[in-house]
Amino acid sequence: MDRDGTLVEEVNFLSRIEHLNLFPFTAEAIGLLKQSGYLVIVVSNQSGVGRGLFEESAVWTIHEEMQRRLSGQLDGLYFCPHLPDEGCECRKPSLGMIMAAAADFDIDLSESWMVGDKKIDVETGFNAGMATALVKTGYGNDHAMDLDQQPELIADNLLDASKKIVLRSTFKKVSG
Repeated sequence: MDRDGTLVEEVNFLSRIEHLNLFPFTAEAIGLLKQSGYLVIVVSNQSGVGRGLFEESAVWTIHEEMQRRLSGQLDGLYFCPHLPDEGCECRKPSLGMIMAAAADFDIDLSESWMVGDKKIDVETGFNAGMATALVKTGYGNDHAMDLDQQPELIADNLLDASKKIVLRSTFKKVSG
Protein backbone atom coordinates (compact mmCIF):
# COMPACT_ATOMS: atom_id res chain seq x y z
CA MET A 1 0.00 0.00 0.00
CA ASP A 2 0.89 3.63 -0.37
CA ARG A 3 2.10 5.66 2.62
CA ASP A 4 1.21 9.36 2.43
CA GLY A 5 -2.52 10.02 2.31
CA THR A 6 -3.26 6.33 2.91
CA LEU A 7 -1.57 5.29 6.17
CA VAL A 8 -0.60 8.76 7.33
CA GLU A 9 -2.02 12.22 6.84
CA GLU A 10 -0.76 13.91 3.69
CA VAL A 11 2.06 16.33 4.45
CA ASN A 12 3.88 17.86 1.54
CA PHE A 13 7.30 16.13 1.60
CA LEU A 14 7.01 14.48 5.02
CA SER A 15 10.51 14.39 6.51
CA ARG A 16 10.15 15.14 10.23
CA ILE A 17 8.70 12.92 12.94
CA GLU A 18 6.78 15.83 14.45
CA HIS A 19 4.81 16.07 11.17
CA LEU A 20 4.02 12.34 11.09
CA ASN A 21 0.35 11.78 11.89
CA LEU A 22 -1.12 8.32 11.47
CA PHE A 23 -4.81 8.38 10.71
CA PRO A 24 -6.78 7.35 13.84
CA PHE A 25 -7.95 4.20 12.02
CA THR A 26 -4.58 3.09 10.61
CA ALA A 27 -3.61 0.64 13.36
CA GLU A 28 -7.05 -1.01 13.36
CA ALA A 29 -7.03 -1.29 9.55
CA ILE A 30 -3.59 -2.88 9.48
CA GLY A 31 -4.50 -5.20 12.34
CA LEU A 32 -7.57 -6.37 10.46
CA LEU A 33 -5.52 -7.14 7.35
CA LYS A 34 -2.85 -8.94 9.39
CA GLN A 35 -5.48 -11.05 11.22
CA SER A 36 -6.83 -12.07 7.83
CA GLY A 37 -3.43 -13.33 6.72
CA TYR A 38 -2.32 -10.40 4.58
CA LEU A 39 1.19 -9.02 4.56
CA VAL A 40 1.21 -5.24 4.87
CA ILE A 41 3.92 -3.72 2.72
CA VAL A 42 4.37 -0.02 2.06
CA VAL A 43 5.60 1.29 -1.31
CA SER A 44 6.11 5.03 -1.48
CA ASN A 45 7.51 7.56 -3.93
CA GLN A 46 9.71 9.97 -1.99
CA SER A 47 10.98 12.48 -4.53
CA GLY A 48 11.84 14.94 -1.77
CA VAL A 49 15.13 13.04 -1.51
CA GLY A 50 15.85 13.50 -5.22
CA ARG A 51 14.85 17.14 -4.99
CA GLY A 52 17.40 17.68 -2.21
CA LEU A 53 14.72 18.65 0.32
CA PHE A 54 15.81 15.96 2.79
CA GLU A 55 18.14 12.98 3.05
CA GLU A 56 17.23 9.31 2.73
CA SER A 57 17.93 9.01 6.44
CA ALA A 58 14.83 11.15 7.09
CA VAL A 59 12.68 8.61 5.22
CA TRP A 60 14.18 5.77 7.26
CA THR A 61 13.53 7.72 10.48
CA ILE A 62 9.88 8.24 9.50
CA HIS A 63 9.53 4.53 8.66
CA GLU A 64 11.10 3.45 11.94
CA GLU A 65 8.69 5.71 13.84
CA MET A 66 5.72 4.35 11.87
CA GLN A 67 6.80 0.83 12.79
CA ARG A 68 7.12 1.83 16.43
CA ARG A 69 3.66 3.43 16.51
CA LEU A 70 2.15 0.43 14.73
CA SER A 71 3.81 -2.11 17.02
CA GLY A 72 5.92 -3.52 14.18
CA GLN A 73 2.90 -4.61 12.12
CA LEU A 74 4.32 -3.42 8.79
CA ASP A 75 6.00 -6.32 7.04
CA GLY A 76 8.04 -4.21 4.65
CA LEU A 77 8.70 -0.60 3.70
CA TYR A 78 10.06 0.35 0.28
CA PHE A 79 10.57 3.79 -1.19
CA CYS A 80 11.78 5.40 -4.38
CA PRO A 81 13.96 8.48 -3.83
CA HIS A 82 14.06 9.50 -7.50
CA LEU A 83 12.52 12.45 -9.32
CA PRO A 84 9.47 11.80 -11.50
CA ASP A 85 11.38 12.45 -14.74
CA GLU A 86 14.42 10.27 -13.95
CA GLY A 87 12.87 7.23 -15.60
CA CYS A 88 13.80 4.84 -12.81
CA GLU A 89 12.19 1.43 -12.52
CA CYS A 90 11.26 1.79 -8.85
CA ARG A 91 9.04 4.87 -9.01
CA LYS A 92 5.33 4.11 -9.11
CA PRO A 93 3.63 3.34 -11.48
CA SER A 94 6.71 1.32 -12.51
CA LEU A 95 7.04 -1.95 -10.67
CA GLY A 96 10.51 -1.93 -9.10
CA MET A 97 9.31 -1.66 -5.51
CA ILE A 98 6.44 -4.11 -6.10
CA MET A 99 8.74 -6.68 -7.73
CA ALA A 100 11.33 -6.31 -4.95
CA ALA A 101 8.64 -6.91 -2.31
CA ALA A 102 7.21 -9.85 -4.28
CA ALA A 103 10.66 -11.43 -4.44
CA ASP A 104 11.56 -10.65 -0.81
CA PHE A 105 8.31 -12.08 0.57
CA ASP A 106 7.39 -14.68 -2.10
CA ILE A 107 4.14 -12.86 -2.90
CA ASP A 108 1.57 -13.95 -5.48
CA LEU A 109 0.64 -10.58 -6.97
CA SER A 110 -2.59 -11.97 -8.44
CA GLU A 111 -3.77 -12.55 -4.85
CA SER A 112 -2.63 -9.12 -3.65
CA TRP A 113 -4.09 -5.63 -3.33
CA MET A 114 -2.60 -2.22 -4.03
CA VAL A 115 -4.24 0.41 -1.83
CA GLY A 116 -3.56 4.12 -2.22
CA ASP A 117 -4.98 7.60 -2.52
CA LYS A 118 -3.72 8.51 -5.99
CA LYS A 119 -4.32 7.59 -9.58
CA ILE A 120 -0.69 6.45 -9.74
CA ASP A 121 -1.36 3.86 -7.00
CA VAL A 122 -4.27 2.40 -8.98
CA GLU A 123 -2.07 2.35 -12.11
CA THR A 124 0.66 0.57 -10.18
CA GLY A 125 -1.75 -2.12 -9.06
CA PHE A 126 -3.06 -2.60 -12.59
CA ASN A 127 0.49 -2.76 -13.96
CA ALA A 128 1.35 -5.46 -11.42
CA GLY A 129 -1.82 -7.53 -11.99
CA MET A 130 -3.05 -6.77 -8.47
CA ALA A 131 -6.53 -5.88 -7.25
CA THR A 132 -6.74 -2.16 -6.53
CA ALA A 133 -8.41 0.07 -3.96
CA LEU A 134 -8.54 3.85 -3.92
CA VAL A 135 -9.07 5.53 -0.56
CA LYS A 136 -10.66 8.98 -0.40
CA THR A 137 -8.20 10.29 2.20
CA GLY A 138 -5.17 12.31 1.09
CA TYR A 139 -5.65 13.08 -2.60
CA GLY A 140 -8.22 10.32 -3.07
CA ASN A 141 -11.33 12.47 -3.43
CA ASP A 142 -9.73 14.50 -6.22
CA HIS A 143 -8.12 11.52 -7.95
CA ALA A 144 -11.35 9.47 -7.92
CA MET A 145 -12.69 11.86 -10.56
CA ASP A 146 -9.68 11.43 -12.88
CA LEU A 147 -9.13 7.66 -13.12
CA ASP A 148 -8.39 6.04 -16.47
CA GLN A 149 -9.13 2.62 -14.99
CA GLN A 150 -11.60 1.89 -12.22
CA PRO A 151 -10.22 0.15 -9.11
CA GLU A 152 -11.98 -2.89 -7.67
CA LEU A 153 -13.13 -0.67 -4.86
CA ILE A 154 -13.24 2.92 -3.72
CA ALA A 155 -13.35 3.38 0.04
CA ASP A 156 -13.70 6.29 2.44
CA ASN A 157 -10.42 5.42 4.17
CA LEU A 158 -8.00 2.58 4.87
CA LEU A 159 -10.22 0.98 7.53
CA ASP A 160 -13.18 0.95 5.15
CA ALA A 161 -10.94 -0.51 2.41
CA SER A 162 -9.52 -3.14 4.78
CA LYS A 163 -13.00 -4.29 5.81
CA LYS A 164 -14.05 -4.60 2.16
CA ILE A 165 -10.86 -6.44 1.20
CA VAL A 166 -11.25 -8.92 4.06
CA LEU A 167 -14.91 -9.45 3.19
CA ARG A 168 -14.03 -10.12 -0.46
CA SER A 169 -11.23 -12.54 0.44
CA THR A 170 -13.50 -14.37 2.91
CA PHE A 171 -16.22 -14.66 0.27
CA LYS A 172 -13.67 -15.90 -2.27
CA LYS A 173 -12.43 -18.59 0.14
CA VAL A 174 -15.97 -19.72 0.96
CA SER A 175 -17.30 -19.67 -2.60
CA GLY A 176 -14.42 -20.90 -4.61
